[in-house]
This record gives sequence, C-alpha cells and structure tokens, in this order.
Amino acid sequence: MDISPFYITEDEGYSLCLVTDGTFHPELFELRADEGFEGNGYDVEAIAVQYLNECAQYLIRDIIFDSEAGMFVAMSEEKEPLIDLAEGLCELFADEERSRDLFSRAEII
Repeated sequence: MDISPFYITEDEGYSLCLVTDGTFHPELFELRADEGFEGNGYDVEAIAVQYLNECAQYLIRDIIFDSEAGMFVAMSEEKEPLIDLAEGLCELFADEERSRDLFSRAEII
C-alpha cells in the first residue's frame, strides 16, 4: 500500500514522518480551529494517538512520538509497526466521515 504523503526514514530505528505545511487535510483541522487545532505536527499526532487508542491498541507499546509544529513524527525500533500505523492513518484520512468522527474525540497536544 502507498503510504504517501507519509514516509519512513531509518537511523538508529525508524521514523514515520509527515511534513505539516498546512496542506494536509486543512478542511478537517478547520472544524476545530476555534479549539486551537492548526493542522501542524502536534495535531496530526493527536489524531494518530486517538487512532491507536481506538483502532490499533496492539501498536501502542511499539510507537513513540516526537512531533514538532512543522512535522509529524512517530518512531519505533521496528519498521512494521510504523507501516501498520501509516496504512491505518491513510485509510482513516481517505474516509472523510470516519476521520471527522475520530478527530472529534482527539485531544489537542
């Protein structure tokens, strides 16, 4: 499965990354802009955390986050958990209704 716009890097482990320059699903983040969501790396992380909690708890122990305003970053010692997360997030974001529903429960970081 294609995981773009996410990508994986390797350096003493693996990182799943996404540049957050305001072009990644801005219409989704606008729904909660009044709460402080901007569509930055922390906001994508908030959705990823909610996704893990609701849909992929088996990955929680394998993934840590190190996002910044301009980039979403999830890290793991193994590549497979990050691929699973990326595929799950891509499927989530491809379904507007599902992504809006999950995002409604995400907590701002």
